[in-house]
Amino acid sequence: MENTILVFGATGTQGGAVARQLLTNGYKVRALVRNPDSEKAQSLARLGAELVQGNFDAPDSIKSAIIGVWGVFAVQNSHEAGVEKEEEQGKTIAHLAYSEDVKHFVYTSVAGADGKTGLAHFDNKWRIEETVRALGFPSYTILKPVTFMDNFISEQFIKMQFPELPQGRLATSMTPQTKLQLIAADDIGKFGLLAFEQAEKLNGLTLDIASDERTMPEIARILSQSTGMQIDYVQVPNEYVADVASAIWAEFENWNNRVGYPANIDALSKDYNMQLTTLSEWLSQHEIPWLQKQAA
Repeated sequence: MENTILVFGATGTQGGAVARQLLTNGYKVRALVRNPDSEKAQSLARLGAELVQGNFDAPDSIKSAIIGVWGVFAVQNSHEAGVEKEEEQGKTIAHLAYSEDVKHFVYTSVAGADGKTGLAHFDNKWRIEETVRALGFPSYTILKPVTFMDNFISEQFIKMQFPELPQGRLATSMTPQTKLQLIAADDIGKFGLLAFEQAEKLNGLTLDIASDERTMPEIARILSQSTGMQIDYVQVPNEYVADVASAIWAEFENWNNRVGYPANIDALSKDYNMQLTTLSEWLSQHEIPWLQKQAA
């Protein structure tokens, strides 16, 4: 625990969850942040993180942050950077970490990316995975989470995925039988901690991770119970999703109907002795901004 772990995306969903888990379990954390004065950055500093200002598009700042660390948690965001730029950032971080003799490298990809999905924001992560494997790190682990539960309270993702949800319609081209696998950010943090705590055991392992899986009618029912607002599942054509939500999400829904995420939730819980978060539990712990706006 004397060795420092550099966490990328430390003020974001995944990096923030991993940083908090590491810090509360006694690890030294160096957090790469764009704005050290932001509230999220300062909350990490109060937990004991060393803040380092840097930018994914500034390799010199990344290299400076990596120097001297034992481990790295690497994550990028295609919604911010775009698909091509995310891939470039991921490969740059991996190469710099290897050149600076990082002992344990943890990369977070996406579940199912190895299946030649045809989804641009999945396939680019697969190519980053292949780069990590080929570099020859002394030790590495690849975590592959599914859709975030956090998307149900993010106004940005509500607009991209279920824009009619604030009006009580869970409009989707996913069939009544199709299950959507979901993961809580805190559970990503737990698996991130595990990847460093058990670095030797998990060396070379690729792990699809999820917390819960539900059909869309089940999700509508859970949302109704949690919000007190009647939300109805409505199956619509895939073209409707592309027009009303986003083409990216329409492509994902089509893939999820045909293939879907491959995480084995029961095995994850049993094999790693982990209490995973159900969607109902997660919703009970979070405020829903779009619901509050509707009430106002």
